[in-house]
Amino acid sequence: MTTATLQPPRLPTRRDEAWRYADMDGVARLGAAALDQWQAIDVPAGERVSRCMTVGGDAPELHRFRVTLGEGAQAAFFVTNAGGDYTRVEIEVRLARGAHFEFGGVTIGGSHVTREFVTQVVHAEPDATSNQTVRAVHWAGATGNFLGEIKVARDAQRTDAAQDFKALLLEAGASANAVPQLEIFADDVKCAHGATVGELDEAARFYMMARGLDPATAQRLLVQAFIGDAFVALYDENEREALLAAALGALEGAKL
Repeated sequence: MTTATLQPPRLPTRRDEAWRYADMDGVARLGAAALDQWQAIDVPAGERVSRCMTVGGDAPELHRFRVTLGEGAQAAFFVTNAGGDYTRVEIEVRLARGAHFEFGGVTIGGSHVTREFVTQVVHAEPDATSNQTVRAVHWAGATGNFLGEIKVARDAQRTDAAQDFKALLLEAGASANAVPQLEIFADDVKCAHGATVGELDEAARFYMMARGLDPATAQRLLVQAFIGDAFVALYDENEREALLAAALGALEGAKL
Protein backbone atom coordinates (compact mmCIF):
# COMPACT_ATOMS: atom_id res chain seq x y z
CA MET A 1 0.00 0.00 0.00
CA THR A 2 1.42 3.36 -0.98
CA THR A 3 0.63 6.68 0.59
CA ALA A 4 0.37 9.77 -1.59
CA THR A 5 2.64 12.59 -0.55
CA LEU A 6 0.92 15.94 -0.36
CA GLN A 7 2.96 18.68 -1.94
CA PRO A 8 3.16 21.90 0.06
CA PRO A 9 1.66 25.01 -1.56
CA ARG A 10 4.07 26.64 -4.00
CA LEU A 11 4.79 30.32 -4.23
CA PRO A 12 4.51 31.64 -7.80
CA THR A 13 7.43 33.14 -9.67
CA ARG A 14 7.69 35.72 -12.45
CA ARG A 15 7.67 32.82 -14.91
CA ASP A 16 3.98 32.38 -14.09
CA GLU A 17 2.12 34.59 -16.56
CA ALA A 18 -0.42 35.85 -14.04
CA TRP A 19 2.35 36.95 -11.65
CA ARG A 20 4.72 38.49 -14.19
CA TYR A 21 4.58 42.01 -12.73
CA ALA A 22 3.77 41.16 -9.12
CA ASP A 23 5.82 42.27 -6.12
CA MET A 24 7.42 38.92 -5.32
CA ASP A 25 8.64 40.12 -1.93
CA GLY A 26 5.05 41.01 -1.09
CA VAL A 27 3.87 37.61 -2.33
CA ALA A 28 6.44 35.89 -0.12
CA ARG A 29 5.23 37.86 2.88
CA LEU A 30 1.66 36.78 2.14
CA GLY A 31 2.77 33.15 2.21
CA ALA A 32 1.78 30.24 0.00
CA ALA A 33 -1.25 29.36 2.14
CA ALA A 34 -2.89 32.68 1.23
CA LEU A 35 -2.95 31.65 -2.42
CA ASP A 36 -5.51 28.92 -1.71
CA GLN A 37 -8.02 31.29 -0.13
CA TRP A 38 -10.75 32.00 -2.68
CA GLN A 39 -14.20 33.43 -2.03
CA ALA A 40 -16.85 31.64 -4.12
CA ILE A 41 -19.86 33.64 -5.31
CA ASP A 42 -22.67 31.81 -7.14
CA VAL A 43 -25.33 34.04 -8.67
CA PRO A 44 -28.53 32.14 -9.57
CA ALA A 45 -30.31 32.66 -12.87
CA GLY A 46 -31.84 36.09 -13.14
CA GLU A 47 -30.28 37.39 -9.92
CA ARG A 48 -27.84 40.29 -9.45
CA VAL A 49 -24.86 40.78 -7.12
CA SER A 50 -22.86 43.98 -6.62
CA ARG A 51 -19.68 44.50 -4.61
CA CYS A 52 -18.01 47.83 -3.81
CA MET A 53 -14.63 47.58 -2.11
CA THR A 54 -11.75 49.74 -0.95
CA VAL A 55 -8.69 47.56 -0.42
CA GLY A 56 -5.13 48.02 0.73
CA GLY A 57 -3.36 48.73 4.00
CA ASP A 58 0.09 48.74 5.52
CA ALA A 59 0.70 45.02 4.86
CA PRO A 60 0.35 42.90 1.69
CA GLU A 61 -3.21 41.97 0.74
CA LEU A 62 -4.62 39.38 -1.66
CA HIS A 63 -8.33 39.27 -2.51
CA ARG A 64 -9.47 36.37 -4.72
CA PHE A 65 -13.00 35.72 -6.01
CA ARG A 66 -14.49 32.95 -8.13
CA VAL A 67 -17.84 34.04 -9.54
CA THR A 68 -20.32 31.79 -11.36
CA LEU A 69 -23.21 33.50 -13.13
CA GLY A 70 -26.37 31.59 -13.99
CA GLU A 71 -28.52 32.29 -17.04
CA GLY A 72 -29.33 36.00 -17.25
CA ALA A 73 -27.54 36.72 -13.95
CA GLN A 74 -25.45 39.84 -13.36
CA ALA A 75 -22.41 40.60 -11.21
CA ALA A 76 -20.68 43.96 -10.75
CA PHE A 77 -17.45 44.67 -8.88
CA PHE A 78 -16.15 48.19 -8.22
CA VAL A 79 -12.83 48.50 -6.42
CA THR A 80 -10.44 51.23 -5.25
CA ASN A 81 -6.98 49.74 -4.70
CA ALA A 82 -4.94 52.29 -2.74
CA GLY A 83 -2.80 50.03 -0.56
CA GLY A 84 0.31 51.19 1.22
CA ASP A 85 1.84 47.78 0.47
CA TYR A 86 1.48 45.19 -2.30
CA THR A 87 -2.24 44.72 -2.97
CA ARG A 88 -3.75 42.35 -5.53
CA VAL A 89 -7.39 41.76 -6.45
CA GLU A 90 -8.06 38.69 -8.58
CA ILE A 91 -11.45 37.76 -10.06
CA GLU A 92 -12.37 34.67 -12.08
CA VAL A 93 -15.82 34.73 -13.69
CA ARG A 94 -17.83 32.16 -15.64
CA LEU A 95 -20.86 33.46 -17.55
CA ALA A 96 -23.86 31.37 -18.60
CA ARG A 97 -26.28 32.33 -21.38
CA GLY A 98 -27.28 36.00 -21.33
CA ALA A 99 -25.29 36.82 -18.18
CA HIS A 100 -23.40 40.09 -17.65
CA PHE A 101 -20.23 40.93 -15.72
CA GLU A 102 -19.14 44.51 -14.97
CA PHE A 103 -15.83 45.50 -13.43
CA GLY A 104 -14.60 48.98 -12.58
CA GLY A 105 -11.28 49.37 -10.80
CA VAL A 106 -8.80 52.08 -9.80
CA THR A 107 -5.23 51.59 -8.61
CA ILE A 108 -3.71 54.73 -7.14
CA GLY A 109 -0.74 55.73 -4.99
CA GLY A 110 3.00 56.15 -4.66
CA SER A 111 5.72 54.89 -2.28
CA HIS A 112 7.19 52.31 -4.71
CA VAL A 113 4.16 50.06 -4.12
CA THR A 114 2.71 47.61 -6.66
CA ARG A 115 -1.07 47.51 -6.92
CA GLU A 116 -2.81 45.23 -9.39
CA PHE A 117 -5.99 43.73 -10.76
CA VAL A 118 -6.04 40.31 -12.41
CA THR A 119 -9.21 39.04 -14.11
CA GLN A 120 -10.24 35.99 -16.09
CA VAL A 121 -13.66 36.18 -17.72
CA VAL A 122 -14.95 32.98 -19.33
CA HIS A 123 -17.85 33.34 -21.74
CA ALA A 124 -19.06 29.75 -21.64
CA GLU A 125 -22.49 30.15 -23.29
CA PRO A 126 -24.12 32.40 -25.92
CA ASP A 127 -25.37 35.97 -25.59
CA ALA A 128 -23.35 36.96 -22.51
CA THR A 129 -21.69 40.35 -22.11
CA SER A 130 -18.84 41.72 -20.02
CA ASN A 131 -17.20 45.10 -19.57
CA GLN A 132 -14.05 46.01 -17.65
CA THR A 133 -12.82 49.56 -17.08
CA VAL A 134 -9.56 50.08 -15.17
CA ARG A 135 -7.76 53.32 -14.37
CA ALA A 136 -4.30 53.60 -12.79
CA VAL A 137 -2.74 56.73 -11.24
CA HIS A 138 0.77 56.38 -9.83
CA TRP A 139 3.83 58.34 -8.76
CA ALA A 140 6.98 57.99 -6.59
CA GLY A 141 8.14 54.76 -8.22
CA ALA A 142 4.81 52.98 -7.82
CA THR A 143 3.33 50.50 -10.32
CA GLY A 144 -0.22 49.81 -11.44
CA ASN A 145 -0.99 46.51 -13.21
CA PHE A 146 -3.97 45.07 -15.06
CA LEU A 147 -3.84 41.52 -16.39
CA GLY A 148 -7.15 40.74 -18.04
CA GLU A 149 -7.99 37.52 -19.87
CA ILE A 150 -11.17 36.91 -21.86
CA LYS A 151 -12.01 33.39 -22.98
CA VAL A 152 -14.85 32.72 -25.42
CA ALA A 153 -15.94 29.09 -25.75
CA ARG A 154 -16.82 27.56 -29.13
CA ASP A 155 -20.56 27.63 -28.41
CA ALA A 156 -20.57 31.14 -26.90
CA GLN A 157 -21.89 32.89 -29.99
CA ARG A 158 -22.92 36.55 -29.86
CA THR A 159 -20.52 37.29 -27.03
CA ASP A 160 -19.86 41.00 -26.42
CA ALA A 161 -16.79 41.62 -24.23
CA ALA A 162 -14.65 44.71 -23.67
CA GLN A 163 -11.62 45.82 -21.64
CA ASP A 164 -10.36 49.40 -21.29
CA PHE A 165 -7.19 50.30 -19.37
CA LYS A 166 -5.73 53.78 -19.01
CA ALA A 167 -2.86 54.86 -16.79
CA LEU A 168 -1.80 58.32 -15.62
CA LEU A 169 1.79 58.63 -14.42
CA LEU A 170 2.27 61.76 -12.32
CA GLU A 171 6.05 61.45 -11.95
CA ALA A 172 8.97 59.95 -13.83
CA GLY A 173 9.82 56.56 -12.37
CA ALA A 174 6.23 55.40 -11.91
CA SER A 175 5.03 52.66 -14.24
CA ALA A 176 1.98 50.79 -15.48
CA ASN A 177 1.57 47.39 -17.12
CA ALA A 178 -1.43 46.15 -19.09
CA VAL A 179 -1.67 42.59 -20.41
CA PRO A 180 -4.94 42.01 -22.31
CA GLN A 181 -5.44 38.43 -23.50
CA LEU A 182 -8.15 37.11 -25.79
CA GLU A 183 -8.82 33.43 -26.45
CA ILE A 184 -11.73 33.15 -28.88
CA PHE A 185 -13.15 29.94 -30.36
CA ALA A 186 -16.56 31.26 -31.47
CA ASP A 187 -16.95 33.16 -34.74
CA ASP A 188 -19.90 35.48 -34.02
CA VAL A 189 -18.40 37.67 -31.31
CA LYS A 190 -17.52 41.26 -30.49
CA CYS A 191 -14.39 41.57 -28.34
CA ALA A 192 -12.40 44.76 -27.83
CA HIS A 193 -9.55 45.93 -25.65
CA GLY A 194 -7.50 49.09 -25.34
CA ALA A 195 -4.57 50.24 -23.23
CA THR A 196 -2.93 53.68 -22.99
CA VAL A 197 -0.37 55.23 -20.65
CA GLY A 198 0.19 58.97 -20.41
CA GLU A 199 0.95 62.01 -18.28
CA LEU A 200 -1.22 64.71 -16.75
CA ASP A 201 -2.53 67.29 -19.22
CA GLU A 202 -0.36 70.25 -18.24
CA ALA A 203 -2.26 72.58 -20.53
CA ALA A 204 -5.49 71.76 -18.71
CA ARG A 205 -3.85 72.22 -15.33
CA PHE A 206 -2.38 75.58 -16.39
CA TYR A 207 -5.80 76.67 -17.67
CA MET A 208 -7.39 75.85 -14.30
CA MET A 209 -4.63 77.55 -12.32
CA ALA A 210 -4.93 80.65 -14.50
CA ARG A 211 -8.52 80.89 -13.30
CA GLY A 212 -7.62 80.89 -9.65
CA LEU A 213 -7.32 77.24 -8.63
CA ASP A 214 -4.24 76.26 -6.63
CA PRO A 215 -2.01 73.49 -8.16
CA ALA A 216 -3.18 70.77 -5.75
CA THR A 217 -6.86 71.43 -6.41
CA ALA A 218 -6.33 71.55 -10.16
CA GLN A 219 -4.50 68.25 -10.06
CA ARG A 220 -7.16 66.65 -7.87
CA LEU A 221 -9.95 67.67 -10.27
CA LEU A 222 -8.07 66.32 -13.28
CA VAL A 223 -7.37 63.02 -11.52
CA GLN A 224 -11.01 62.80 -10.42
CA ALA A 225 -12.20 63.22 -13.99
CA PHE A 226 -9.71 60.59 -15.16
CA ILE A 227 -10.62 57.86 -12.67
CA GLY A 228 -14.35 58.60 -12.74
CA ASP A 229 -14.77 56.43 -15.85
CA ALA A 230 -14.15 53.31 -13.76
CA PHE A 231 -17.28 53.94 -11.70
CA VAL A 232 -19.68 55.22 -14.35
CA ALA A 233 -21.69 51.98 -14.27
CA LEU A 234 -22.12 52.21 -10.48
CA TYR A 235 -25.60 53.68 -9.99
CA ASP A 236 -25.45 54.01 -6.21
CA GLU A 237 -24.27 57.60 -5.79
CA ASN A 238 -23.15 57.13 -2.19
CA GLU A 239 -21.04 54.09 -3.05
CA ARG A 240 -19.55 55.89 -6.04
CA GLU A 241 -18.62 58.92 -3.95
CA ALA A 242 -17.05 56.69 -1.28
CA LEU A 243 -14.84 54.91 -3.83
CA LEU A 244 -13.80 58.21 -5.42
CA ALA A 245 -13.04 59.73 -2.01
CA ALA A 246 -10.88 56.75 -1.08
CA ALA A 247 -8.95 57.08 -4.33
CA LEU A 248 -8.49 60.84 -4.11
CA GLY A 249 -7.49 60.55 -0.47
CA ALA A 250 -4.31 58.88 -1.67
CA LEU A 251 -3.34 62.20 -3.28
CA GLU A 252 -3.44 64.06 0.01
CA GLY A 253 0.04 64.85 1.21
CA ALA A 254 1.70 63.47 -1.90
CA LYS A 255 4.58 65.69 -2.98
CA LEU A 256 4.02 65.92 -6.70
